[in-house]
Amino acid sequence: MDYSKYKSFAPYRGQDVIDALTRLNGQMSHLSGFVKLVSGDIEEADNKAYLDYIVRSFGNVRSYDDFLNNITCGIFVPTILKRTVTEFSVSGIEKLDPDKGYVFISNHRDIILDCALLDYALSKAKLPVCEMAFGDNLIVNSFIEDLFRLNGGIIIRRELPIREKYIESIRISEYFHQLITEVHHSVWVAQKSGRSKDGLDITQPAILKMLFLSQRSSGEKFSDLVREMNVVPVAISYEYDPNDINKGREEVIKKTHDGDYEKKKYEDLISMTKGMKCFKGRVHLSIGEILVDDYENADEAAAAIDKQIHSIYRLWDTNYFAYDYLEGTNTFANETRDFDGDEFLRRFSHLSDDVRLFVLNTYANPVRSALKAKGC
Repeated sequence: MDYSKYKSFAPYRGQDVIDALTRLNGQMSHLSGFVKLVSGDIEEADNKAYLDYIVRSFGNVRSYDDFLNNITCGIFVPTILKRTVTEFSVSGIEKLDPDKGYVFISNHRDIILDCALLDYALSKAKLPVCEMAFGDNLIVNSFIEDLFRLNGGIIIRRELPIREKYIESIRISEYFHQLITEVHHSVWVAQKSGRSKDGLDITQPAILKMLFLSQRSSGEKFSDLVREMNVVPVAISYEYDPNDINKGREEVIKKTHDGDYEKKKYEDLISMTKGMKCFKGRVHLSIGEILVDDYENADEAAAAIDKQIHSIYRLWDTNYFAYDYLEGTNTFANETRDFDGDEFLRRFSHLSDDVRLFVLNTYANPVRSALKAKGC
């Protein structure tokens, strides 16, 4: 595989990894700020020791796999889990073959952690880590770009003229195809552009069409391509979403302004920060089954992904309580017997009625999706 063809958007390799680490070392104020974000409110001396340990660890990094395994999965993610998660669990990972590359198509709740936790689970299971596709709207400066691409980030440029966007999409499709079928390396892709703000995890068929784009002229059937790419649905669920309220406010503003909402420059960065530093309770990552059926088109394949995600999504007491509260039922009274519903509702008591209702529905909607997937 000729990686040089994809250098403009692919993860760093070779000398680019060393150069990026050199730049990080030269931006100590940015690096220190990021480390403080991860480590939390610890003593200044402890934070300096933590930073020094990370910088020393850079000396063992020669590839983005090294960075992911040694720095992100070895230091950053365990620290975040210890500080903000009461329990992290994984199911289905035993089904993965270390000699295969997969396209993990995942529901998307947290900008950073959804894919970071998948890599953490892969690393802990001694499986190859994966690359991750991100929109360039998240790249607010060169420091963030270096961190993303050292973590196996694939940068998807969103604001391009139509013709350039089409050409770029073909290149990305070609890169994905070669990565999976030739290198046998995996990639994480969100099921839709942007996070699910309403708790309804629906796959955009355009994601699957992009995978097929570079192979259209080969005459290969869509179903054959899906099987060749080893598409695996992934569901990640958080007991508490640190960004639930700001997601709700954003969506309510959109509704009242006919879908128009202009993000502030650093809004995504603030969401990333909250996702890393704030409490999440229990978190579960479910890995589904490879898509092997015959699919006539991307719509059918997307529906199959959705059914799996809705079926394997781990529901928490926050989901069950919100569903019963909004539906006026006690269907899940057993699941919420020891749950403090009043305390949960107080979390949103300061919100306007429309935002409060929207946020509660984001917790209830995964239950509705699970019931629908079961035919209820």
